[in-house]
Amino acid sequence: MLTPKMEAELNEQVNKEMYSAYLYMAMSAHCEGLGLKGFTNWFMIQYHEEMYHAMKMYEYIHSQGGTVTLKAINEPPTDFESPLDMFKKTLAHEQFVTQSINNLMDTAIAEKDHATQIFLQWYVTEQVEEEENDNDIITQLEMVKDHPHALLMLDRELSGRQANVPLDFSKGVGGDDEGGD
Repeated sequence: MLTPKMEAELNEQVNKEMYSAYLYMAMSAHCEGLGLKGFTNWFMIQYHEEMYHAMKMYEYIHSQGGTVTLKAINEPPTDFESPLDMFKKTLAHEQFVTQSINNLMDTAIAEKDHATQIFLQWYVTEQVEEEENDNDIITQLEMVKDHPHALLMLDRELSGRQANVPLDFSKGVGGDDEGGD
């Protein structure tokens, strides 16, 4: 059973995960406009992962007898200077989410909510992976600089990313342990 404080903070995190999905959808749309299909794909896969993260938390709240309270999702930015700019913003956003997950864990510890601590551990691990992936791509983009051929090679590499989370939530996520990159 969730305490009112824990339930409220988990609901806030659902909103943050939904915003993350919206942000990555905006980035995907921007890349589509640039003709960078690989980057488009990478950000759309990221969108799906964030939706999975939101749904996993949504289902957890219900499983603990809580009530899901959905709130308005803020409008994401839609214009970006470059792929490097997008990934720097992606990393900054993921660092924000990491801090938010850490704050949730602190609340779970303070509330002596052991079940939620165990549940949140998956997110802690996921955030380490998210930041590592973003840093790797930033490093590659910094090496590419303004070389269009190198950017196209990286674009081709990113086109190979595939979703490793469910894309259809009609039957829920079922608390499985699939995660994302």
